[in-house]
Amino acid sequence: MLNTLKSHIENHLIFLNTGKLLIAISGGIDSVVLTHLCAQLNLNIALAHCNFNLRGDESDADEAFVKNLAETLNVECFVQHFDTEQYSRDQKCSIQMAARELRYNWFDELSKQLNYDYILTAHHADDNLETFLINFTRGTGLEGLTGIPEVNGKFVRPLLPFSSENIEAFAKENNIKWRDDSSNKSVKYLRNKLRHEVIPILKEINPSLLKSFDNTLNNLQGTAVIVEEAVDGFLNKSIESIENGIVKFKISEFKQKDNPKPYLYEAFKAFGFTEWDDVLHLLDAETGKQIYSNQYRLLKNREHLLLSEMKSETEVAIQISEADKKVETALGTLIFSEVEEISETPTNCIYIDKALLKFPLTLRKKQEGDVFYPLGMAGKKKLSKYFKDEKLSLLDKENTWLLCSGEDIVWVINRRADNRFKVTPETERILKIEVLEKL
Repeated sequence: MLNTLKSHIENHLIFLNTGKLLIAISGGIDSVVLTHLCAQLNLNIALAHCNFNLRGDESDADEAFVKNLAETLNVECFVQHFDTEQYSRDQKCSIQMAARELRYNWFDELSKQLNYDYILTAHHADDNLETFLINFTRGTGLEGLTGIPEVNGKFVRPLLPFSSENIEAFAKENNIKWRDDSSNKSVKYLRNKLRHEVIPILKEINPSLLKSFDNTLNNLQGTAVIVEEAVDGFLNKSIESIENGIVKFKISEFKQKDNPKPYLYEAFKAFGFTEWDDVLHLLDAETGKQIYSNQYRLLKNREHLLLSEMKSETEVAIQISEADKKVETALGTLIFSEVEEISETPTNCIYIDKALLKFPLTLRKKQEGDVFYPLGMAGKKKLSKYFKDEKLSLLDKENTWLLCSGEDIVWVINRRADNRFKVTPETERILKIEVLEKL
């Protein structure tokens, strides 16, 4: 196994030979064997152990074992204690998920603080099969059936080509001791149930199960590449624009497909949407229909689907004094400057009669009953009617800011100035107001 791993690293993970490596070690057979193998290959390693304080004396004995192993191998060892049950309650997640989040967050933080290049975990071929079956039983797309990635950012899994039998045989041949986690025997967890009850039957049916599974993964990974290329091409055609945090998709591109649902899945799966029938129904829904994930909103607007991130914070009004020359806002930087004459007037700039303003000015979002006097028109107009006539989507309306003098709208920013504040031949002080959008 040592020579096979050495060859695998030379052919596929050569960067491990020169990297500063942190091994995630529990004390169990997999991570202990990984540690011995890396030590025998003279890799530059240190150990990182999490004590989740879930199994009393057994947890403490695991910690002591890992510290002793580090001392025997003359490598550095880092240990972190967690109140996993409290974290589980605070985050409203399972103990398993809590432990996963705690350990991966700590590994990442530790590697950054101490400049470790890679974090090694001891996932192997059987873990890969278990993960595949878990995703399969819960329901997933193609990406959930392509296996655990061998390299994922800083995390590297050099034992993926090896089975649990390979690992156990190496440990016994080399008289390596390890710790058994009693919780691994409990079949109340899905992974353990698969490990102890389902996979042995599959291996009995097919003694070459892991080899067959590896071939299947290779085929699925190849198919995933083809699908990714096809999806990228489709998205290039279907995305009309990306502006102000809003992605605009052309509905017509989806409806041209015999089965739009998988294209909708590929387009929006990364944004947390799960109710795919609801997403599909948006294509024929009335304008204004919308659905939500935890962080994103998908809105039907005429011939488009608009994707935007939901803002968690409440956007409050901003007061602007006469002395302010530059104001940072959610839409960009507002620049105020007095000028001698009017030059070009792009949509991000207006010129007004400064004497007509009442300071402080207010920058705010729309309110019920807002009216203004659009520049170039006679009389007033409800802001809601103006938005309708301009065919603004719900998201456009929500993202529009107003610059106000007292109760009066001076500028529907980047859209229309108010006629009451325009520059005339009698104007003595011209104020230029410009928006520089965020990069």
